Amino acid sequence: MPKTTPALCFLSSGTEDAEVALAKLTQLYGNVTPEEADYIVALGGDGFMLQTLHEYMNSETPVYGMNRGSVGFLMNEYSTVDLLGRLAIADMNELRPLRMTTRNADGTSSIALAINEVSMLRQSHQAAKLQVSVDGRVRLPELACDGILVATPAGSTAYNLSVHGPIIPLEAPLLAITPVSAFRPRRWRGALLPNTAVVDIAVLEPEKRIVNAFADHTEVKHVLHVRIEQDPEARAKVLSDPNRSWSERILAEQFSD
Repeated sequence: MPKTTPALCFLSSGTEDAEVALAKLTQLYGNVTPEEADYIVALGGDGFMLQTLHEYMNSETPVYGMNRGSVGFLMNEYSTVDLLGRLAIADMNELRPLRMTTRNADGTSSIALAINEVSMLRQSHQAAKLQVSVDGRVRLPELACDGILVATPAGSTAYNLSVHGPIIPLEAPLLAITPVSAFRPRRWRGALLPNTAVVDIAVLEPEKRIVNAFADHTEVKHVLHVRIEQDPEARAKVLSDPNRSWSERILAEQFSD
């Protein structure tokens, strides 16, 4: 049987650069629906890449990003030349997102997935007071801070890094738990946990110290309790050029100035 040409689905973030790229690539390679595609090609920046990975989680269709945004840490270089050849030799990474389960002040609960991190941030002038437990054992009876986050290896170079959390190699079976502006205990800088850990964070004095929770771009207001754990079923498949693999980019961050 002759080898068929892979079907490509191009998705645009909607910016002018992304729309121009969409038109050029569609003319060269065609464009099918996500359901028909062998590959999904996301045209935009890092935010759009995360949005695309969330939308097509567990679809088994790998996502290949090309930078038509501002930062592009998660993206490959944009080019219209030999895209099928680039896809054929691209490195595959399977990302395991975190599951955030919240109990909220209005009596509701919610579940959301995070490829980068789950974070909790204060929403008033007063510091948040949080109790942190790992695998059912209280590790911090009271943490006074602006917030806290739990990051995956893929997310360790994002918000986690900006608050001085550790960078984790993509292949490492670890999670980073990192405080945001810890006041007490002042010297606590966070911890590395196995990716099998279940983290429970309770909000102390929630009536006057309001805290919102975030799973990537999904926000839940006025939470009382958040459970964070690796989702046992969710998967996202990401492709990167061999000379610009996610593993290499994350490793390189540890040696950057």
